[in-house]
Amino acid sequence: MSLTPKERDACARIEAWRQRMVDELAAWVAIPTGRGHVPGLHRQRALLAARLRSLGAVTHDEPCEARPAWIDPPWAHGGAAGSGGAGAGGHGSAGVGEGDTSIDVLVAKHDGPGPRLLLSGHFDTVHDPHGAFRALVDVGGGRAQGPGAADMKGGLVIALAALEAIRDAGVLLSWTFVLTPDEETGSFGSAAALARVAPGHAAGFVFEPAGDGDSLVVERMGAGQFMIEATGRAAHAGRDYAKGVSAVRVLCERVLQAERASDAAAGRIVNVGPLQGGAVTNAVPDCARAWGNLRFADAVRQAELEGAIDALASGGDDEVPRVRVRRVVGRPAKPLTPAVERLAALAREASEDLGRPLPFARSGGVCDGNNLQAAGLPVIDTLGVRGGNLHRTDEWVDLDGLVDRAQLVALILMRARECILPNP
Repeated sequence: MSLTPKERDACARIEAWRQRMVDELAAWVAIPTGRGHVPGLHRQRALLAARLRSLGAVTHDEPCEARPAWIDPPWAHGGAAGSGGAGAGGHGSAGVGEGDTSIDVLVAKHDGPGPRLLLSGHFDTVHDPHGAFRALVDVGGGRAQGPGAADMKGGLVIALAALEAIRDAGVLLSWTFVLTPDEETGSFGSAAALARVAPGHAAGFVFEPAGDGDSLVVERMGAGQFMIEATGRAAHAGRDYAKGVSAVRVLCERVLQAERASDAAAGRIVNVGPLQGGAVTNAVPDCARAWGNLRFADAVRQAELEGAIDALASGGDDEVPRVRVRRVVGRPAKPLTPAVERLAALAREASEDLGRPLPFARSGGVCDGNNLQAAGLPVIDTLGVRGGNLHRTDEWVDLDGLVDRAQLVALILMRARECILPNP
């Protein structure tokens, strides 16, 4: 399929904006939005709202709910990123380092003809707002390194450039752009807002960085969090050891039991860590806790893992030892449905028309695309920039690819207007 005149117009405009996109990315990367850094999140959100209003959108706020307090161990607040979230290939779940973000979800609505499309992204990162990794630095070879450059400030830059080029090419679209402040910590606050916004849209498009080999991730596992808390009886380790009941020993037994539910080949993963138990070596510990992450390929595996975790609990309120568990599924599995296949085929054809193949991939990582698809939308969710080393202090983005990735987004959105079904 060759490009239409308006598609060529939009692509030409994006080509002319390369340096502008690089400059905007550098400015946004310099805004610290990691670990619940409220001033940076407010500033980034305000810039995004202004850009979206300049496109003719009307913006409003959707409140974030409180993040469950038990999800992170006490020391995780302000600690290292990735302490039990989406893991490799997905997103971290570091503690919200400076208190709950208290930042609303930003929703921008643009009216136009045709089916309403839902665009989604996040403006938080996992990076230390006070660390040394705080700027976009050109490292040669068309690459630059910077906190959140790929995940996902680069994705937001190209999405806005695509929308601007579509507008300037004279194509009218009906779209909503929803931007969350807590995706990197699991979207526990914004999940309800995503579910509220999703109805009435025909399809979802999320700007996570491209998958390995420039792939489009079309299927994702789901993810949940859990905590095991064991209660024992304290005693002096020398004089009264026999009177004590070690919560650490009980917890270790339950951790091994939990991990026996793992079967990666069958689509079930239980990962436990970190652990907390006891304060000194000469006392029998009366309390111990473990935090863990669940991954599941579908609803059946999800139910199997939830049952396995629930089975860890034992003992009445006054019994020693006793074990209590808490769990929550933050992101249901995102299967490859026929509707997603159609969207993916549209994206592949657009990419091939721009001269690039677009392989499909599956991932154990999770993102807001999981939540949006669970709300009823077909979603493709790796439409962002090419990059790598996500969540590390050498995270990089392909600067030379900003143009063609923005062109790809523009083509997908323009063609989706004509190809997908009307609003449900």
